Amino acid sequence: MSWKETTLENHVDLISGPAFKSAKFSDNPDDIPLIKGENLSQKKILWEKSRYWPANEVSGYEKYFLEEGDVVLAMDRPWVPAGLKYAWIQKTDPKALLVQRVARLKGINGLSTEFLRYVIGSQIFSQYIKGIMGGTNVPHISGDQIKAFRFQLPSEPEQKRIVNILSPYDDLIENNRRRIQLLQDAARLLYQEWFVRLRFPGHEHTKIVDGVPEGWKMEILGETTVLNYGKALKEENRLPGSIPVFGSSGIVGYHEKPLVEGPGIIIGRKGNVGSVFWAYSDFHPIDTVYYINKEESSFFLFYALSNISFVNTDVAVPGLNRTYAYSRTILWPKTKIIDMFDAFISPIHEQILLLNKNIDSLVKARDLLLPRLMNGVIPV
Repeated sequence: MSWKETTLENHVDLISGPAFKSAKFSDNPDDIPLIKGENLSQKKILWEKSRYWPANEVSGYEKYFLEEGDVVLAMDRPWVPAGLKYAWIQKTDPKALLVQRVARLKGINGLSTEFLRYVIGSQIFSQYIKGIMGGTNVPHISGDQIKAFRFQLPSEPEQKRIVNILSPYDDLIENNRRRIQLLQDAARLLYQEWFVRLRFPGHEHTKIVDGVPEGWKMEILGETTVLNYGKALKEENRLPGSIPVFGSSGIVGYHEKPLVEGPGIIIGRKGNVGSVFWAYSDFHPIDTVYYINKEESSFFLFYALSNISFVNTDVAVPGLNRTYAYSRTILWPKTKIIDMFDAFISPIHEQILLLNKNIDSLVKARDLLLPRLMNGVIPV
């Protein structure tokens, strides 16, 4: 094997984006999506959280358009308990712009960009980033620190062979994620059809009284549902296990024992305010979220809560006050309709659960191979 020790500085073209003026941000999906730290997750871009830049104002920003294969890495809060916040641009991704405090990396001088994403995705790089983050309120890294990372660089033919071994795992993972997205979209559309457009089974024969179907009620959330506080569980206090730990951004780790019997609903209280997640099994919600217990949770309630805006614009500090949350209203149908909806949705969620388990298996298999291939333990 012809490997050499080097630094990223010798082998990456790294730029960060400009400071786009937030006053011009758009929510129009016909405009240009922006890649910001807040819509970067672990190995994926959360396009649904994107803000947009007016398409008629891109002059002068052409160099910040991202291309297929580009690796993007958050420079503010680059590492969170769930992992490193980085991803790469897929063929099917929209044309997007890079924003300030996000790094774009391309491989140069004998380092392929495809192999680079595995360097950035390696455990050694994550540990390096954790060790160099500065700042107290907002942990951060610099471009120079990224470029100072030392690693073993194989020859270009060996890089290609390693990529050929690992990329099928990523392709299968991405395919499963797309299937999950399609299933989630189908479930959301069904909720919209039944409970927003009011085209539920039997709607043709149901009277509308005071703007709602007869027998349905507009209810204050606090009169029907209890939002329980999660309990703090710092990363260093988590013991190895299979119980998902939920924060306001979703699953942030795992622990040996649950706090709550599942299934249940989680709502972001701090950080990602108003985010809504479904826990399929027993879980541990931390103190940045509320949770709804098993007895009160249903797929209907999950989608109803996902359809509510929990953002309180009257407060200076972002956070979801429980009194404010309880003041939100939900259109509650008859129990028969709720049961019918859950019966329709359950098979969709069973497929989502199976696909997520498949993704977990693929990730574990890939992540077992990755360090062995990157260190030359497994010959290629």
